[in-house]
Amino acid sequence: MKSIKRQHKSAADIVILVFMGFVIFITLYPFLNVAAKSFNDPLDTVKGGIHILPREFTMANYTGLFEAGSNLPAAFTMSVLRTIVGTVTGVFCSAMFAFTLSRRDFMFQKVFTVLLVVTMYVGGGMIPEYILIRNLGLINSFWVYIIPAIISAFNVIVIRAFIDNVPFSLQESAKIDGANDLLIFFKIILPLCKPVLATVALFIAVGQWNSWFDTYLYARGAKGLSTLQYELMKILDSAQSAGSAVDIHSEGLRSARRNPEAIKMAITVIATAPILMVYPFLQKYFVSGMTIGAVKE
Repeated sequence: MKSIKRQHKSAADIVILVFMGFVIFITLYPFLNVAAKSFNDPLDTVKGGIHILPREFTMANYTGLFEAGSNLPAAFTMSVLRTIVGTVTGVFCSAMFAFTLSRRDFMFQKVFTVLLVVTMYVGGGMIPEYILIRNLGLINSFWVYIIPAIISAFNVIVIRAFIDNVPFSLQESAKIDGANDLLIFFKIILPLCKPVLATVALFIAVGQWNSWFDTYLYARGAKGLSTLQYELMKILDSAQSAGSAVDIHSEGLRSARRNPEAIKMAITVIATAPILMVYPFLQKYFVSGMTIGAVKE
């Protein structure tokens, strides 16, 4: 009887492993396919049939990108800088706002909550936003990447929902011990909110890293403020324009070497890789709870 149960258990384990392996494969396949095409010879990529491994390995797509965009290293530095500064300030300011809205003794709690939610559904539009940023003197300034996005209504609501689950008796006991609001915020709320802060930090970092339209609108006049995504967008647009205007009979192999599809895949890898490297360091906070051992209501 025990041997039969063991056989059924082992068969079930095999089925689960096969199923999970299939799920992992279909999840990773798009990424592997993009990477394979980015490392494959552009002329060979036109023929199709590239799956998870390059057929003719080459670094030409990446070297071509850096040859076409001489400003890429400086743009990469600017993207990293705006991502770090924007993420730190965004998380900190959103957490402070969320903590204020979570306080039961805050007189205007409901009013500010309603105003915050309204901003998620009603916006002034591009032209009023541009006029406001121009009047604030943020055009061609590094702070145009930081200040307009420093507070997100969605992030504030997410953090506040997490703070509401933290026992309020922790704050009351700290008050009795003589702690003020700032001490409660830094010593109690922030440490207990690490999971949600890490999640919000990833949201903000991805948004800052992928953003290029604000550079196009507000900072394209300043060469030192150009970001990686904006430079890659210009290269891709140039490659697609050249590809559509190319005469295959006159250009021959040389035109195929500028295959926009191969350039697009290389750009995708360059734009995605930094975020993929950061994600594992934040993943553990997504599923971990930080209130174990605290006072329970």
